[in-house]
Amino acid sequence: MKIKFCSFFVFLFFLLTGPVWAVHPMESDNFKIDWPNLNMGAGLPSSDNYGLGVTTGQTAPGLYEGYGSTGFKVRAGFQYIHSLIPFTFTIDKIAVDFGVLTVGVGTTDTIGLTVSCGSAGGYTITAHENNPLTSSAASTIDDTTCDADDCDEVDAGTWTLSTTYGFGYGMSGTDVPGEFSGGKYKQYADLSLPTPETPQAVMTGSNAGRNKQATMTLKVNVSGLQAAGVYENIIIFIATPTY
Repeated sequence: MKIKFCSFFVFLFFLLTGPVWAVHPMESDNFKIDWPNLNMGAGLPSSDNYGLGVTTGQTAPGLYEGYGSTGFKVRAGFQYIHSLIPFTFTIDKIAVDFGVLTVGVGTTDTIGLTVSCGSAGGYTITAHENNPLTSSAASTIDDTTCDADDCDEVDAGTWTLSTTYGFGYGMSGTDVPGEFSGGKYKQYADLSLPTPETPQAVMTGSNAGRNKQATMTLKVNVSGLQAAGVYENIIIFIATPTY
């Protein structure tokens, strides 16, 4: 029996937490201000050789380092909300091939995920499947429910028994949700169901940083009753920075 995956698709969505207004009308029962730009300075002045980010109206803006400690910096001021670290998301392979499976022997492979993010609101990476592993003859390998029949796309569980069959994944590394601790596994959210399941976070962080790395461990285990064939599906990642 051979099981493989089609190519992975990575979708990047850049979201803002709310509308952005250069100026916003203010009003009450007795007055209205149509253009309430009350800044002492605004905009991004520039010339052929220089660009200037303006911070006004704050106490002690600027870059501070040292002051009796080593290895720390304080960046104070509105200009530091602008990302100093561009948002990037990469995976280290676009296909996983489990090869020929042995009945009752869990087979695993990994995908490395790397995120760099400098946005003020952090980021989230979610993952889901287009459908369960399916063969050309329309046979499927069910998503795992773990050893105690207690895991799904939301809740993780222990999966160590050779008699627990199915397909699932675990996560380890930086910014990984806590439910994966101890080597636990979950199902992928399935979008082919009559009521599609909600994609679940596989990495999420609120602190800026470069090259945050995590590992997704994919696992499949089949019984002797599983029909032979080549099984495949698509795992979709969605990367969302929040500004």
